[in-house]
Amino acid sequence: MAWAQAGQPSVRRGEPVTLNFESAEIEAVARTMATITGRNVVVDPRVRGTLNLVTEHPVSAQAAFDQFLVALRLQGFTVVEAAGLYKVVPEADAKLQSGGVHVSQGAFPARGPRGGQIVTQIFRLNYESAANLVPTLRPLISPNNTINVNPGTNALVITDYADNLARIAKIIAALDVAEGTDLEVIPLKHAVASEMVPLLTRLLGSDGGAAVVANGGGQAAAAVPGGGQGFRATILSDMRSNSIIVRAANPARLAQIRKLVQHLDQPPAPGSSAEHGNIHVVFLKNAEAKQLAQTLRAALAAGRLGGSQGSADEGRSSSAGTGRSEGAAAGATGAGLSSSAALGEGGSAHFGQSQAVSTGGIIQADPATNSLIITAPDPLYRQLRAVIDKLDSRRAQVLIESMVVEVRADKAAEFGIQWQGGIGRQGDSNVGAIGTNFRGTGNIIDLAVAAEAARRGRGGLGSLSSDMLGNGINLGLAHNYGGTYVLGLLARFLEDTGDANVLSTPNILTLDNEEARIMIGSNVPFVTGRYTNNNSIGSGSVNPFQTIERQDVGLSLRVKPQINENGTVKLAVVQEISDVLASTINNASGPSTSKRLIETNILVEDGGIIVLGGLLEDRYGQRQEKVPLLGDIPVLGNAFRSERRTRDKVNLMVFLRPTVIYDSAGSDAMAMERYDMIRGDQSIVQPGRHLILDSINAAPQLPQLPQLPPPPAQESDKERQARQARRTPPLSSLTRDSLYAPPAGGRQVDARQLRSGESDGWAD
Repeated sequence: MAWAQAGQPSVRRGEPVTLNFESAEIEAVARTMATITGRNVVVDPRVRGTLNLVTEHPVSAQAAFDQFLVALRLQGFTVVEAAGLYKVVPEADAKLQSGGVHVSQGAFPARGPRGGQIVTQIFRLNYESAANLVPTLRPLISPNNTINVNPGTNALVITDYADNLARIAKIIAALDVAEGTDLEVIPLKHAVASEMVPLLTRLLGSDGGAAVVANGGGQAAAAVPGGGQGFRATILSDMRSNSIIVRAANPARLAQIRKLVQHLDQPPAPGSSAEHGNIHVVFLKNAEAKQLAQTLRAALAAGRLGGSQGSADEGRSSSAGTGRSEGAAAGATGAGLSSSAALGEGGSAHFGQSQAVSTGGIIQADPATNSLIITAPDPLYRQLRAVIDKLDSRRAQVLIESMVVEVRADKAAEFGIQWQGGIGRQGDSNVGAIGTNFRGTGNIIDLAVAAEAARRGRGGLGSLSSDMLGNGINLGLAHNYGGTYVLGLLARFLEDTGDANVLSTPNILTLDNEEARIMIGSNVPFVTGRYTNNNSIGSGSVNPFQTIERQDVGLSLRVKPQINENGTVKLAVVQEISDVLASTINNASGPSTSKRLIETNILVEDGGIIVLGGLLEDRYGQRQEKVPLLGDIPVLGNAFRSERRTRDKVNLMVFLRPTVIYDSAGSDAMAMERYDMIRGDQSIVQPGRHLILDSINAAPQLPQLPQLPPPPAQESDKERQARQARRTPPLSSLTRDSLYAPPAGGRQVDARQLRSGESDGWAD
């Protein structure tokens, strides 16, 4: 208890006092402090409890009040000064009731209260960012008190105990210092400044030490102060002087960057791609440069998408420092290869930027020289070159031999009897006729009229034209009665046989996976429209015209081979045989064509023969003209009827054989074989000697083929023997007997039987 409460003399203001409060009410102790300090003290109703405050020796009034503040702070209460009095309030509400606000400028702390009172102080910073100091100062402030940032004035507003604010003011004064002014311009001798800046950024940025933003001109903008890096350094590139401008926070950081630049600014190694600016030219031997460039770009894009899944965050963090450096490289070289600077960074993440691949800056094709221009560092170039060497290989060729065999046999038989008789005499006013007359060439009425005209003209029957009589044997008989032929008879016997054997062997050579087409025939015009154009309304003149379209008619073969690894050949084949029908050539609507088309996909062994398809046709026709009833009489009915029978048989087969040619030796051997074959055929058709026509005594003939160079030396004997074993005679040299030969144990079918029909039981 205080002495006043124990009956001791009252405490006077300003005199030293000895405190001895044990379990005293806070309100009673506050009244005593009001007497000691001479200030009014108000206790918040929420302040409840007791405290102990004891001193061994007399202390001054200020010291006693400070001890009172410490005791309250331990109980969760504090004293705030407002309107000339002290208020004892809970610590949590002190920041809302504090009336004392003090302002300090940078390292010069403001003069204000000291001790355990809650006050608010504003710190205006001169150099450091206020937001950067908040994470540092926040742990030093009481949990119930606050620290805030005003970005507009770069100031800190802190509410806390006065003695703690004094400590924080010293910390702020030590941190709010001017930026490091270590600035240096480093000229480069060998490297390119715009390429080195992104590399330095990535190296120094791993620990938060550098922040570089590139603009369109290839220079780097200074980092924003207060960016949050501990040892922040700003690096810029000057394209005009090819120099690097560095500003570091301290000399040690600047020395580190200078040493790193010296290590990187080295001349390229002799013979390396960097000596030529990482630009390579690859001349292709077999592949097409434009197509191969597209394939390589697609492969790089696919690899980029697959490899960047696990490093997406890294790619995003480095894109700001490296993505714009491509424009600087393009401006320096003038070639527009925007990825040269990016590849020089040595980072696979940036190489995967979609812009570099999509614009063709890394791989370009030169169609004029069939070469590739690749801009890449040595590791990437070696990978690309390995792929190019595999793709730029000699493509195999496929010789497609086709054989179209058509065997046709036509038979026709005709028999008929016609007769005519007259009824009446010469001079009668009415004359009748009776008899039979059938259609076709050589009917009896046409012959009778022609004969009478010949008799009156006294030319005889020899004046009759030959087309009045039908084909075959025609037997005619007429009876003269009283100067008039009253009975005539015409009998016709005909048997017609026709055979046709057509063999076409179109051959074509093409690359693997390349479509080829051969067409042998004519380009025939077909009428597609007729129009009439009136020149003038009054004149009545008409100008008719017609439009035509020309189409290929003949033998056409279109094929696309694909060589498989197991030696088989997949063929997409379109075989067409078309002819103009002779009977429709003079039609007013234009000619008609017959077409035989095979469109299929097949799989055949190298050098094997396969049948694409065919047509086996046997057509029988019969036509009979007769007199009803009389024509049905056995034997005698033949005199009253005419009958025609026809039978047409067509055998059409299409054969195909692909032969794969892997090297020049195989193609040379194939060419020599065909050359010798056609030269031998020319020697057969040479004209013989003639007594009168001796001026033309020789036909053109191919010269003797020169000796071809031997196969390459790297081909072994075993490989040469295997290649020669694969060679087979031309498909055209095979006879029809061998084409239709059945397998072992089967029945042999002779080619002549295909015409006669004996092989399948045909009987004429």
